[in-house]
Amino acid sequence: MNIISIYTDGACSGNPGSGGWGVVIISNGEISEFSGGEIDTTNNRMELKAAIEGIRKAPQCDSLKLFTDSKYVKDGITNWIMNWKENNWKTASKKNVKNQDLWKELDFLTTQHTINWQWVKAHQLTNDEHSVFNNIADELARNAIPS
Repeated sequence: MNIISIYTDGACSGNPGSGGWGVVIISNGEISEFSGGEIDTTNNRMELKAAIEGIRKAPQCDSLKLFTDSKYVKDGITNWIMNWKENNWKTASKKNVKNQDLWKELDFLTTQHTINWQWVKAHQLTNDEHSVFNNIADELARNAIPS
């Protein structure tokens, strides 16, 4: 069984402001890097966009392992989203869920794949695999911020 690892990160210069996203995909020992940016966005939108683009760009496979340093993304997709959908995309405090367009897109993509969501601590200087690839995704995201 081929398990593909995806490392994602988002960055913003100002929040809101110009932002970028970065993705590192590891499949069968091959490493691919992707990034993109937007002029007027937020850090949370870029974190979501990175996860969406990572899933979209992953090769067809049995299983994806997605690593994010965003608890917003990980908790949102694994815990909060069920209640948001049941409550017509309202939060527990009856407010509209922010970034609903991206959450709906991410939710759809999760129905197309088996995804194991993992949180990793950001900006670590250790040489373990997760820190190294998270730092590469972070650098890709920061470099993709439009000036």
